[in-house]
Amino acid sequence: MNFPNRKRIILQTVEEKGSVEVKELAELIQTSEITIRRDLTAMAADGLIYRTHGGAMKVGLAINPVQFANKTAVNSENKDYICRLAAQEINEGDIIFMDCGSTVFRLCQFIRNKRIQLITNSLPVVNELLDSEVKVNLVGGEVDSKRQAVHGLIANEHVARYRAHKAFLGVDGISAQHGLSAHSESEAGMTLAMASQADAVYMLCDSTKLEKDKYFHFAPLSLIQVIVTDQAANPDVLELYRERGVRIVN
Repeated sequence: MNFPNRKRIILQTVEEKGSVEVKELAELIQTSEITIRRDLTAMAADGLIYRTHGGAMKVGLAINPVQFANKTAVNSENKDYICRLAAQEINEGDIIFMDCGSTVFRLCQFIRNKRIQLITNSLPVVNELLDSEVKVNLVGGEVDSKRQAVHGLIANEHVARYRAHKAFLGVDGISAQHGLSAHSESEAGMTLAMASQADAVYMLCDSTKLEKDKYFHFAPLSLIQVIVTDQAANPDVLELYRERGVRIVN
């Protein structure tokens, strides 16, 4: 069966059931689980489904804006574009940080087969990479149920024990003049903790976050070395960052 027909059956099944497992789809379509995983990754990249650990979910189920699943499904095409580029920056044997950002989460699907070590405070990231080639270290501390992440003093101290080649982080707002800003101090604290322990800091953010200032300013632009963004970013805005020594990947 070709991909368009498999896609039709997958979409119909997800629509009817809300969520479905890889094994179930493989049996239904009579193909391999590897093929189904590849199909789901392609469909998630197009925003047709939400990829879960071991299967897929109907994007429409995540209606509540405070749910992590909803955040990661929003603007998924641009997020996946950004994460494909970011994944190309990761080499075999790298040690990396990943925070709990919804864009950063979507990096998981592109690094599953890389033999790397990961330190993260994100529960969804851990869940997504459990059966992958990635060796995962979950930061300890207090769990924020809304963000599905670990934050707080103990979490920051945990991060300080490790050294990574690269940190892949999200941000609520970034400005050439004012630097990085966040909606909360806890998120800012984890960003600072990971950035201070990485040789190179990559900020994964779609173009809507560029030249935006949020509630809490917590670091100058010099904290980061690379911005990975989408093709809709204003070239004049990107030049502001280049002038300040930041490499742009888009």
